Amino acid sequence: MAFGAFDPLTFLTILLLTFSLFLIITGAFTAYFGSGKSRKIGGGLLVGGLVVGLIWGWYAGPSNSSVTLGTVIIESVGVILAAMIGAAAAIGLFLLAIMKS
Repeated sequence: MAFGAFDPLTFLTILLLTFSLFLIITGAFTAYFGSGKSRKIGGGLLVGGLVVGLIWGWYAGPSNSSVTLGTVIIESVGVILAAMIGAAAAIGLFLLAIMKS
């Protein structure tokens, strides 16, 4: 499986699907734990994430042969996982350096 993240359409697909996934996660978190106005904002984030993800999934779905959505989703999960591990390691090292000084 070749990684084609430098293809503009694949890059845009990874960007939008990641954006919608994190909007859904943060929206659900805010809607569940928030109160009053923040609960409504969380609901808006949740719906916005669903709309962006579904519209782009429909656009880049089976009818578009230049983007294989299943492959892009698998690549996206790998990219997100690698980014989260790298960010967590950097933050951990930063906190360790700050706490020890």
